[in-house]
Amino acid sequence: MTTLSDAKATECMNDDLSTGVPSHSRDDLERKLLRKLDLRMSIIIVLYALNFVSLSHRRILSVCNFVLTAYHGQVDRANASSARLATFEQDLHLQGNQYARILSIVYVGYILMQVPANMVLHWLEKPSILIPGSMVIWGLVSTLTGFYTGILLARFFLGFVEAPFYPGVLYLISGWYKRDELAVRTTLVTCGSVLASGFGAVFASGILTGMQGKLGQAAWRWLFYIEGGATILVAICAFSILPDFPHNTKWLTPEERALAISRLAADGTDELGKRTTMQGLRDAVCDWKVWWFSVALTIQFVALSFVIYFPTIVATLGYDTTNTLLLCAPPWVFSTIVAFVISRYSDKAQKRYVFLLASSALAGVGFIISICTMNTAARYTSVFLMAQISAAYMVIWGWINNIFAREPAKRAVAIALINGLSQTGNIIGAYVWPINWGPTYRYSYAICLAALGGSTSMFGVMYLHLKRVNERIERDERNAKDINNLPNPVGFRYLV
Repeated sequence: MTTLSDAKATECMNDDLSTGVPSHSRDDLERKLLRKLDLRMSIIIVLYALNFVSLSHRRILSVCNFVLTAYHGQVDRANASSARLATFEQDLHLQGNQYARILSIVYVGYILMQVPANMVLHWLEKPSILIPGSMVIWGLVSTLTGFYTGILLARFFLGFVEAPFYPGVLYLISGWYKRDELAVRTTLVTCGSVLASGFGAVFASGILTGMQGKLGQAAWRWLFYIEGGATILVAICAFSILPDFPHNTKWLTPEERALAISRLAADGTDELGKRTTMQGLRDAVCDWKVWWFSVALTIQFVALSFVIYFPTIVATLGYDTTNTLLLCAPPWVFSTIVAFVISRYSDKAQKRYVFLLASSALAGVGFIISICTMNTAARYTSVFLMAQISAAYMVIWGWINNIFAREPAKRAVAIALINGLSQTGNIIGAYVWPINWGPTYRYSYAICLAALGGSTSMFGVMYLHLKRVNERIERDERNAKDINNLPNPVGFRYLV
Protein backbone atom coordinates (compact mmCIF):
# COMPACT_ATOMS: atom_id res chain seq x y z
CA MET A 1 0.00 0.00 0.00
CA THR A 2 1.02 3.66 -0.38
CA THR A 3 3.08 4.81 2.60
CA LEU A 4 3.20 8.24 4.20
CA SER A 5 6.60 8.92 2.68
CA ASP A 6 5.24 7.97 -0.75
CA ALA A 7 2.38 10.41 -0.30
CA LYS A 8 4.72 13.23 0.73
CA ALA A 9 7.03 12.56 -2.19
CA THR A 10 4.12 12.53 -4.56
CA GLU A 11 2.81 15.79 -3.12
CA CYS A 12 6.16 17.44 -3.69
CA MET A 13 6.32 16.15 -7.26
CA ASN A 14 2.79 17.39 -7.89
CA ASP A 15 3.70 20.84 -6.59
CA ASP A 16 6.77 20.92 -8.83
CA LEU A 17 4.75 19.76 -11.79
CA SER A 18 1.98 22.30 -11.31
CA THR A 19 4.27 25.29 -10.62
CA GLY A 20 7.26 24.58 -12.80
CA VAL A 21 5.66 23.30 -15.99
CA PRO A 22 3.74 25.58 -18.40
CA SER A 23 0.13 24.55 -18.98
CA HIS A 24 0.70 23.73 -22.65
CA SER A 25 3.71 21.57 -21.75
CA ARG A 26 1.63 19.81 -19.12
CA ASP A 27 -1.07 19.14 -21.72
CA ASP A 28 1.52 17.71 -24.10
CA LEU A 29 2.93 15.52 -21.33
CA GLU A 30 -0.56 14.35 -20.44
CA ARG A 31 -1.33 13.41 -24.04
CA LYS A 32 1.95 11.47 -24.28
CA LEU A 33 1.16 9.70 -21.01
CA LEU A 34 -2.29 8.70 -22.24
CA ARG A 35 -0.93 7.43 -25.57
CA LYS A 36 1.71 5.39 -23.76
CA LEU A 37 -0.85 4.02 -21.35
CA ASP A 38 -3.46 3.27 -24.03
CA LEU A 39 -0.89 1.41 -26.11
CA ARG A 40 0.04 -0.85 -23.21
CA MET A 41 -3.55 -1.34 -22.13
CA SER A 42 -4.47 -2.43 -25.65
CA ILE A 43 -3.04 -5.90 -24.99
CA ILE A 44 -6.12 -6.41 -22.81
CA ILE A 45 -8.15 -6.52 -26.04
CA VAL A 46 -6.42 -9.78 -26.95
CA LEU A 47 -6.58 -11.03 -23.36
CA TYR A 48 -10.29 -10.35 -23.16
CA ALA A 49 -10.98 -12.01 -26.51
CA LEU A 50 -9.20 -15.14 -25.28
CA ASN A 51 -11.07 -14.95 -21.97
CA PHE A 52 -14.39 -14.70 -23.80
CA VAL A 53 -13.55 -17.59 -26.11
CA SER A 54 -12.45 -19.71 -23.15
CA LEU A 55 -15.64 -19.04 -21.22
CA SER A 56 -17.59 -19.59 -24.42
CA HIS A 57 -16.40 -23.13 -25.21
CA ARG A 58 -19.69 -24.32 -23.83
CA ARG A 59 -21.46 -21.91 -26.17
CA ILE A 60 -19.30 -22.70 -29.19
CA LEU A 61 -19.80 -26.44 -28.94
CA SER A 62 -23.57 -26.25 -28.41
CA VAL A 63 -24.07 -23.45 -30.94
CA CYS A 64 -22.10 -25.23 -33.65
CA ASN A 65 -24.20 -28.30 -32.96
CA PHE A 66 -27.21 -26.24 -33.86
CA VAL A 67 -25.76 -24.35 -36.81
CA LEU A 68 -24.32 -27.43 -38.47
CA THR A 69 -27.78 -29.01 -38.50
CA ALA A 70 -29.90 -25.94 -39.30
CA TYR A 71 -31.34 -25.20 -42.71
CA HIS A 72 -34.07 -22.86 -43.96
CA GLY A 73 -34.86 -21.86 -40.38
CA GLN A 74 -35.77 -25.44 -39.39
CA VAL A 75 -33.96 -27.92 -37.15
CA ASP A 76 -33.84 -31.67 -37.45
CA ARG A 77 -34.22 -32.45 -33.75
CA ALA A 78 -33.32 -36.08 -34.23
CA ASN A 79 -29.88 -34.98 -35.48
CA ALA A 80 -29.31 -32.13 -33.04
CA SER A 81 -25.67 -33.17 -32.66
CA SER A 82 -23.53 -33.45 -35.74
CA ALA A 83 -21.25 -36.46 -36.12
CA ARG A 84 -18.14 -34.41 -35.42
CA LEU A 85 -19.42 -32.73 -32.30
CA ALA A 86 -21.20 -35.81 -31.03
CA THR A 87 -17.75 -37.23 -30.27
CA PHE A 88 -17.44 -34.68 -27.45
CA GLU A 89 -20.11 -36.51 -25.50
CA GLN A 90 -19.09 -39.96 -26.75
CA ASP A 91 -15.40 -39.47 -25.95
CA LEU A 92 -16.21 -38.42 -22.39
CA HIS A 93 -19.00 -40.97 -21.91
CA LEU A 94 -21.54 -38.31 -20.96
CA GLN A 95 -25.15 -39.24 -20.26
CA GLY A 96 -28.36 -37.45 -19.36
CA ASN A 97 -27.82 -33.88 -18.13
CA GLN A 98 -24.07 -34.29 -17.64
CA TYR A 99 -23.36 -32.23 -20.78
CA ALA A 100 -25.45 -29.32 -19.45
CA ARG A 101 -23.69 -29.63 -16.10
CA ILE A 102 -20.30 -29.32 -17.80
CA LEU A 103 -21.45 -26.20 -19.63
CA SER A 104 -22.65 -24.42 -16.48
CA ILE A 105 -20.21 -25.64 -13.79
CA VAL A 106 -17.64 -23.00 -14.78
CA TYR A 107 -19.86 -20.27 -13.31
CA VAL A 108 -19.60 -21.69 -9.78
CA GLY A 109 -15.96 -20.80 -9.34
CA TYR A 110 -16.28 -17.75 -11.57
CA ILE A 111 -18.88 -16.16 -9.27
CA LEU A 112 -17.38 -17.24 -5.94
CA MET A 113 -13.81 -16.11 -6.62
CA GLN A 114 -14.34 -12.59 -7.98
CA VAL A 115 -14.56 -10.67 -4.71
CA PRO A 116 -11.56 -12.42 -3.04
CA ALA A 117 -9.52 -11.96 -6.22
CA ASN A 118 -10.14 -8.21 -6.41
CA MET A 119 -9.46 -7.83 -2.69
CA VAL A 120 -6.10 -9.53 -3.22
CA LEU A 121 -5.47 -7.26 -6.21
CA HIS A 122 -6.13 -4.14 -4.12
CA TRP A 123 -3.87 -5.42 -1.33
CA LEU A 124 -1.08 -6.68 -3.60
CA GLU A 125 -1.25 -3.72 -6.02
CA LYS A 126 0.32 -5.85 -8.76
CA PRO A 127 -2.19 -6.33 -11.61
CA SER A 128 0.74 -6.89 -13.99
CA ILE A 129 1.38 -10.12 -12.08
CA LEU A 130 -2.06 -11.23 -10.94
CA ILE A 131 -3.97 -10.78 -14.21
CA PRO A 132 -1.44 -12.47 -16.57
CA GLY A 133 -0.72 -15.07 -13.87
CA SER A 134 -4.37 -16.10 -13.76
CA MET A 135 -4.31 -16.25 -17.56
CA VAL A 136 -1.36 -18.65 -17.61
CA ILE A 137 -3.16 -20.94 -15.17
CA TRP A 138 -6.44 -20.89 -17.06
CA GLY A 139 -4.56 -21.47 -20.31
CA LEU A 140 -3.00 -24.56 -18.78
CA VAL A 141 -6.35 -25.77 -17.45
CA SER A 142 -7.99 -25.17 -20.83
CA THR A 143 -5.21 -27.01 -22.66
CA LEU A 144 -5.31 -29.93 -20.24
CA THR A 145 -9.09 -30.14 -20.69
CA GLY A 146 -8.35 -31.61 -24.11
CA PHE A 147 -6.38 -34.41 -22.46
CA TYR A 148 -8.17 -34.86 -19.18
CA THR A 149 -11.20 -37.11 -19.06
CA GLY A 150 -12.41 -35.57 -15.78
CA ILE A 151 -13.68 -32.55 -17.68
CA LEU A 152 -16.29 -31.63 -15.06
CA LEU A 153 -13.56 -31.03 -12.47
CA ALA A 154 -11.40 -29.19 -15.01
CA ARG A 155 -14.28 -26.85 -15.93
CA PHE A 156 -14.97 -26.25 -12.24
CA PHE A 157 -11.41 -25.05 -11.60
CA LEU A 158 -11.41 -23.08 -14.85
CA GLY A 159 -14.04 -20.76 -13.38
CA PHE A 160 -11.89 -20.11 -10.32
CA VAL A 161 -8.77 -19.15 -12.29
CA GLU A 162 -10.67 -16.99 -14.79
CA ALA A 163 -12.52 -15.05 -12.09
CA PRO A 164 -9.74 -12.50 -11.39
CA PHE A 165 -9.59 -11.31 -14.99
CA TYR A 166 -12.57 -9.09 -15.84
CA PRO A 167 -13.13 -7.38 -12.47
CA GLY A 168 -9.36 -6.99 -12.19
CA VAL A 169 -9.18 -5.29 -15.58
CA LEU A 170 -12.03 -2.92 -14.68
CA TYR A 171 -10.32 -2.04 -11.41
CA LEU A 172 -7.00 -1.53 -13.19
CA ILE A 173 -8.31 1.00 -15.70
CA SER A 174 -10.25 2.84 -12.98
CA GLY A 175 -6.93 3.36 -11.22
CA TRP A 176 -5.42 5.22 -14.19
CA TYR A 177 -8.10 7.21 -16.00
CA LYS A 178 -10.20 10.17 -14.98
CA ARG A 179 -13.95 9.78 -14.71
CA ASP A 180 -14.60 11.41 -18.09
CA GLU A 181 -12.15 9.01 -19.77
CA LEU A 182 -13.45 5.72 -18.39
CA ALA A 183 -16.29 4.83 -20.75
CA VAL A 184 -14.22 4.89 -23.93
CA ARG A 185 -11.35 3.04 -22.17
CA THR A 186 -13.77 0.40 -20.92
CA THR A 187 -14.89 0.00 -24.51
CA LEU A 188 -11.29 -0.19 -25.69
CA VAL A 189 -10.28 -3.00 -23.36
CA THR A 190 -13.52 -4.99 -23.71
CA CYS A 191 -14.05 -4.72 -27.46
CA GLY A 192 -12.13 -7.99 -27.81
CA SER A 193 -15.12 -9.85 -26.39
CA VAL A 194 -17.49 -8.11 -28.80
CA LEU A 195 -15.41 -9.08 -31.81
CA ALA A 196 -14.98 -12.59 -30.40
CA SER A 197 -18.78 -12.87 -30.36
CA GLY A 198 -18.80 -12.40 -34.13
CA PHE A 199 -15.70 -14.28 -35.17
CA GLY A 200 -15.48 -16.90 -32.41
CA ALA A 201 -17.99 -19.21 -34.07
CA VAL A 202 -16.20 -18.89 -37.42
CA PHE A 203 -12.88 -19.67 -35.73
CA ALA A 204 -14.36 -22.64 -33.88
CA SER A 205 -16.07 -23.93 -37.00
CA GLY A 206 -12.77 -23.89 -38.89
CA ILE A 207 -11.13 -25.97 -36.18
CA LEU A 208 -14.07 -28.33 -35.73
CA THR A 209 -14.32 -29.02 -39.45
CA GLY A 210 -10.61 -29.00 -40.35
CA MET A 211 -8.87 -30.62 -37.41
CA GLN A 212 -10.96 -33.74 -36.92
CA GLY A 213 -8.65 -36.74 -36.60
CA LYS A 214 -5.40 -34.75 -36.82
CA LEU A 215 -2.70 -36.61 -34.89
CA GLY A 216 -5.42 -39.00 -33.82
CA GLN A 217 -7.25 -36.30 -31.83
CA ALA A 218 -10.92 -35.31 -32.01
CA ALA A 219 -11.63 -31.81 -33.30
CA TRP A 220 -13.14 -30.59 -30.03
CA ARG A 221 -9.87 -31.40 -28.27
CA TRP A 222 -7.97 -29.23 -30.75
CA LEU A 223 -10.28 -26.35 -29.84
CA PHE A 224 -9.02 -26.52 -26.25
CA TYR A 225 -5.38 -27.07 -27.27
CA ILE A 226 -5.22 -24.07 -29.59
CA GLU A 227 -7.11 -21.64 -27.35
CA GLY A 228 -5.16 -22.70 -24.26
CA GLY A 229 -1.80 -22.43 -25.99
CA ALA A 230 -2.62 -18.97 -27.39
CA THR A 231 -3.73 -17.82 -23.95
CA ILE A 232 -0.46 -18.88 -22.32
CA LEU A 233 1.62 -17.19 -25.02
CA VAL A 234 -0.19 -13.85 -24.80
CA ALA A 235 -0.20 -13.96 -20.98
CA ILE A 236 3.58 -14.34 -20.90
CA CYS A 237 3.90 -11.20 -23.04
CA ALA A 238 1.45 -9.34 -20.79
CA PHE A 239 3.70 -9.70 -17.72
CA SER A 240 6.08 -7.07 -19.12
CA ILE A 241 3.46 -4.89 -20.83
CA LEU A 242 0.62 -4.34 -18.37
CA PRO A 243 1.04 -1.53 -15.81
CA ASP A 244 0.45 -1.72 -12.09
CA PHE A 245 -0.85 1.53 -10.59
CA PRO A 246 0.48 5.10 -11.01
CA HIS A 247 2.48 5.09 -7.76
CA ASN A 248 4.26 1.74 -8.33
CA THR A 249 4.63 1.27 -12.11
CA LYS A 250 8.34 1.02 -12.80
CA TRP A 251 8.36 2.05 -16.46
CA LEU A 252 6.98 5.54 -15.70
CA THR A 253 9.37 8.48 -15.49
CA PRO A 254 9.16 10.61 -12.31
CA GLU A 255 7.33 13.32 -14.26
CA GLU A 256 4.84 10.84 -15.70
CA ARG A 257 4.23 9.32 -12.27
CA ALA A 258 3.60 12.72 -10.71
CA LEU A 259 1.28 13.68 -13.54
CA ALA A 260 -0.66 10.39 -13.40
CA ILE A 261 -1.26 10.82 -9.66
CA SER A 262 -2.08 14.54 -9.84
CA ARG A 263 -4.60 13.93 -12.65
CA LEU A 264 -6.57 11.55 -10.46
CA ALA A 265 -6.27 13.82 -7.43
CA ALA A 266 -7.68 16.75 -9.37
CA ASP A 267 -10.51 14.51 -10.59
CA GLY A 268 -11.50 13.59 -7.04
CA THR A 269 -10.00 10.07 -7.01
CA ASP A 270 -7.26 10.75 -4.47
CA GLU A 271 -8.22 8.35 -1.70
CA LEU A 272 -5.51 5.76 -2.43
CA GLY A 273 -4.35 4.01 0.74
CA LYS A 274 -6.89 5.62 3.08
CA ARG A 275 -9.09 2.53 3.42
CA THR A 276 -7.93 -1.01 4.02
CA THR A 277 -9.07 -3.97 1.97
CA MET A 278 -11.36 -5.23 4.73
CA GLN A 279 -12.82 -1.77 5.22
CA GLY A 280 -13.49 -1.69 1.50
CA LEU A 281 -15.34 -5.01 1.77
CA ARG A 282 -17.50 -3.68 4.59
CA ASP A 283 -18.19 -0.41 2.78
CA ALA A 284 -19.21 -2.17 -0.43
CA VAL A 285 -21.47 -4.71 1.25
CA CYS A 286 -23.23 -1.94 3.21
CA ASP A 287 -23.83 0.29 0.16
CA TRP A 288 -27.27 -0.28 -1.34
CA LYS A 289 -26.04 1.03 -4.72
CA VAL A 290 -23.83 -2.07 -5.08
CA TRP A 291 -26.81 -4.39 -4.64
CA TRP A 292 -29.01 -2.24 -6.90
CA PHE A 293 -26.50 -2.45 -9.73
CA SER A 294 -26.08 -6.19 -9.11
CA VAL A 295 -29.78 -6.85 -9.57
CA ALA A 296 -30.08 -4.47 -12.53
CA LEU A 297 -27.13 -6.09 -14.32
CA THR A 298 -28.46 -9.57 -13.57
CA ILE A 299 -31.67 -8.61 -15.40
CA GLN A 300 -29.57 -7.00 -18.14
CA PHE A 301 -27.71 -10.27 -18.69
CA VAL A 302 -31.04 -12.02 -19.25
CA ALA A 303 -31.73 -9.47 -21.98
CA LEU A 304 -28.23 -10.17 -23.36
CA SER A 305 -28.84 -13.92 -23.47
CA PHE A 306 -29.27 -13.68 -27.25
CA VAL A 307 -25.47 -13.32 -27.45
CA ILE A 308 -25.07 -16.94 -26.34
CA TYR A 309 -27.34 -18.12 -29.14
CA PHE A 310 -26.40 -15.55 -31.78
CA PRO A 311 -25.45 -18.08 -34.48
CA THR A 312 -28.67 -19.92 -33.65
CA ILE A 313 -30.64 -16.72 -34.29
CA VAL A 314 -28.80 -16.01 -37.54
CA ALA A 315 -29.32 -19.62 -38.65
CA THR A 316 -33.09 -18.99 -38.66
CA LEU A 317 -32.55 -16.73 -41.69
CA GLY A 318 -32.29 -19.93 -43.75
CA TYR A 319 -28.70 -19.92 -45.04
CA ASP A 320 -26.24 -22.79 -45.03
CA THR A 321 -23.64 -23.28 -42.33
CA THR A 322 -20.79 -21.32 -43.93
CA ASN A 323 -22.93 -18.30 -44.80
CA THR A 324 -24.62 -18.38 -41.41
CA LEU A 325 -21.28 -18.18 -39.60
CA LEU A 326 -20.06 -15.43 -41.92
CA LEU A 327 -23.26 -13.43 -41.36
CA CYS A 328 -22.57 -13.51 -37.61
CA ALA A 329 -19.55 -11.22 -37.93
CA PRO A 330 -20.90 -7.91 -39.43
CA PRO A 331 -23.35 -7.16 -36.58
CA TRP A 332 -20.53 -7.37 -34.04
CA VAL A 333 -18.24 -5.17 -36.12
CA PHE A 334 -21.10 -2.66 -36.22
CA SER A 335 -21.55 -3.10 -32.46
CA THR A 336 -17.89 -2.28 -31.83
CA ILE A 337 -18.12 0.91 -33.88
CA VAL A 338 -21.31 2.02 -32.13
CA ALA A 339 -19.80 1.23 -28.73
CA PHE A 340 -16.81 3.48 -29.41
CA VAL A 341 -19.00 6.31 -30.71
CA ILE A 342 -21.45 6.18 -27.80
CA SER A 343 -18.77 5.79 -25.11
CA ARG A 344 -16.74 8.61 -26.66
CA TYR A 345 -19.67 11.02 -26.56
CA SER A 346 -20.62 9.76 -23.11
CA ASP A 347 -17.18 10.75 -21.82
CA LYS A 348 -17.20 14.05 -23.68
CA ALA A 349 -20.64 15.03 -22.38
CA GLN A 350 -19.84 13.54 -18.94
CA LYS A 351 -23.21 11.82 -18.96
CA ARG A 352 -24.04 8.14 -18.65
CA TYR A 353 -27.71 7.28 -18.42
CA VAL A 354 -28.90 9.10 -21.54
CA PHE A 355 -26.44 7.13 -23.70
CA LEU A 356 -27.28 3.90 -21.91
CA LEU A 357 -30.96 4.63 -22.60
CA ALA A 358 -30.33 5.35 -26.29
CA SER A 359 -28.48 2.06 -26.84
CA SER A 360 -31.13 0.11 -24.91
CA ALA A 361 -33.89 1.70 -26.97
CA LEU A 362 -32.25 0.62 -30.24
CA ALA A 363 -31.91 -2.92 -28.92
CA GLY A 364 -35.57 -2.84 -27.88
CA VAL A 365 -36.53 -1.93 -31.45
CA GLY A 366 -34.50 -4.93 -32.65
CA PHE A 367 -36.38 -7.27 -30.30
CA ILE A 368 -39.74 -5.89 -31.45
CA ILE A 369 -38.86 -6.36 -35.14
CA SER A 370 -37.90 -10.00 -34.51
CA ILE A 371 -41.12 -10.61 -32.60
CA CYS A 372 -43.27 -9.18 -35.38
CA THR A 373 -41.80 -10.65 -38.56
CA MET A 374 -39.91 -13.53 -40.14
CA ASN A 375 -38.83 -11.41 -43.11
CA THR A 376 -35.16 -12.17 -43.78
CA ALA A 377 -34.01 -8.58 -44.37
CA ALA A 378 -35.93 -7.25 -41.38
CA ARG A 379 -34.65 -9.91 -39.01
CA TYR A 380 -31.05 -9.47 -40.13
CA THR A 381 -31.42 -5.72 -39.56
CA SER A 382 -32.77 -6.48 -36.11
CA VAL A 383 -29.66 -8.44 -35.10
CA PHE A 384 -27.56 -5.35 -35.83
CA LEU A 385 -29.78 -3.33 -33.51
CA MET A 386 -29.61 -6.02 -30.84
CA ALA A 387 -25.84 -6.45 -31.07
CA GLN A 388 -25.09 -2.79 -30.40
CA ILE A 389 -26.46 -3.22 -26.85
CA SER A 390 -22.83 -3.89 -25.93
CA ALA A 391 -22.43 -0.09 -26.02
CA ALA A 392 -24.88 0.26 -23.13
CA TYR A 393 -23.08 -2.49 -21.22
CA MET A 394 -19.74 -0.69 -21.50
CA VAL A 395 -21.23 2.66 -20.50
CA ILE A 396 -22.72 0.95 -17.45
CA TRP A 397 -19.29 -0.17 -16.29
CA GLY A 398 -17.85 3.28 -16.88
CA TRP A 399 -20.70 4.60 -14.74
CA ILE A 400 -20.08 2.09 -11.94
CA ASN A 401 -16.41 3.05 -11.82
CA ASN A 402 -17.41 6.73 -11.68
CA ILE A 403 -19.78 6.21 -8.76
CA PHE A 404 -17.14 4.52 -6.59
CA ALA A 405 -14.24 6.58 -7.90
CA ARG A 406 -13.14 8.07 -4.57
CA GLU A 407 -12.67 4.82 -2.65
CA PRO A 408 -10.32 2.32 -4.36
CA ALA A 409 -10.73 -0.37 -1.67
CA LYS A 410 -14.50 -0.16 -1.90
CA ARG A 411 -14.39 0.08 -5.69
CA ALA A 412 -12.34 -3.13 -5.96
CA VAL A 413 -14.96 -5.08 -4.01
CA ALA A 414 -17.94 -3.32 -5.62
CA ILE A 415 -16.76 -4.13 -9.15
CA ALA A 416 -16.18 -7.79 -8.29
CA LEU A 417 -19.40 -8.16 -6.32
CA ILE A 418 -21.56 -6.57 -9.01
CA ASN A 419 -19.93 -8.53 -11.82
CA GLY A 420 -19.98 -11.80 -9.89
CA LEU A 421 -23.60 -11.66 -8.76
CA SER A 422 -24.80 -10.46 -12.16
CA GLN A 423 -23.42 -13.63 -13.79
CA THR A 424 -26.49 -15.43 -12.47
CA GLY A 425 -28.27 -13.64 -15.30
CA ASN A 426 -26.22 -15.72 -17.74
CA ILE A 427 -27.39 -18.90 -16.04
CA ILE A 428 -31.02 -17.76 -16.25
CA GLY A 429 -30.56 -16.59 -19.83
CA ALA A 430 -29.39 -20.04 -20.93
CA TYR A 431 -32.98 -21.26 -20.49
CA VAL A 432 -34.59 -18.42 -22.45
CA TRP A 433 -33.97 -19.99 -25.88
CA PRO A 434 -35.39 -23.55 -25.87
CA ILE A 435 -35.27 -25.21 -29.26
CA ASN A 436 -39.02 -25.79 -29.35
CA TRP A 437 -39.58 -22.01 -29.43
CA GLY A 438 -37.74 -21.79 -32.75
CA PRO A 439 -37.47 -20.80 -35.45
CA THR A 440 -39.43 -17.62 -34.57
CA TYR A 441 -38.26 -17.45 -30.93
CA ARG A 442 -40.96 -14.85 -30.29
CA TYR A 443 -41.27 -15.82 -26.65
CA SER A 444 -37.49 -15.55 -26.25
CA TYR A 445 -37.41 -12.08 -27.76
CA ALA A 446 -40.36 -11.03 -25.58
CA ILE A 447 -38.52 -12.15 -22.44
CA CYS A 448 -35.40 -10.27 -23.53
CA LEU A 449 -37.46 -7.15 -24.24
CA ALA A 450 -39.12 -7.31 -20.82
CA ALA A 451 -35.76 -7.85 -19.10
CA LEU A 452 -34.25 -4.93 -20.99
CA GLY A 453 -37.12 -2.70 -19.90
CA GLY A 454 -36.71 -3.80 -16.30
CA SER A 455 -32.95 -3.21 -16.14
CA THR A 456 -33.17 0.14 -17.95
CA SER A 457 -35.85 1.27 -15.49
CA MET A 458 -33.66 0.30 -12.54
CA PHE A 459 -30.75 2.25 -14.01
CA GLY A 460 -33.19 5.15 -14.44
CA VAL A 461 -34.00 5.07 -10.72
CA MET A 462 -30.28 5.23 -9.96
CA TYR A 463 -29.94 8.17 -12.35
CA LEU A 464 -32.70 10.10 -10.58
CA HIS A 465 -31.18 9.34 -7.17
CA LEU A 466 -27.69 10.49 -8.13
CA LYS A 467 -29.09 13.57 -9.81
CA ARG A 468 -30.82 14.53 -6.55
CA VAL A 469 -27.61 13.87 -4.62
CA ASN A 470 -25.69 16.20 -6.95
CA GLU A 471 -28.36 18.89 -6.51
CA ARG A 472 -28.10 18.57 -2.73
CA ILE A 473 -24.29 18.87 -2.87
CA GLU A 474 -24.57 22.01 -4.98
CA ARG A 475 -27.16 23.49 -2.61
CA ASP A 476 -24.98 22.80 0.42
CA GLU A 477 -21.99 24.38 -1.29
CA ARG A 478 -23.97 27.50 -2.14
CA ASN A 479 -25.15 27.77 1.46
CA ALA A 480 -21.58 27.37 2.73
CA LYS A 481 -20.43 30.12 0.37
CA ASP A 482 -23.15 32.52 1.55
CA ILE A 483 -22.38 31.88 5.23
CA ASN A 484 -18.58 32.07 5.03
CA ASN A 485 -18.36 34.52 2.12
CA LEU A 486 -15.88 32.22 0.37
CA PRO A 487 -15.50 31.29 -3.32
CA ASN A 488 -17.91 28.56 -4.31
CA PRO A 489 -15.94 25.28 -4.02
CA VAL A 490 -16.18 22.64 -6.70
CA GLY A 491 -16.61 19.29 -4.95
CA PHE A 492 -17.10 15.73 -6.08
CA ARG A 493 -20.06 15.16 -8.42
CA TYR A 494 -21.51 11.90 -9.67
CA LEU A 495 -21.58 11.52 -13.44
CA VAL A 496 -25.18 10.77 -14.35
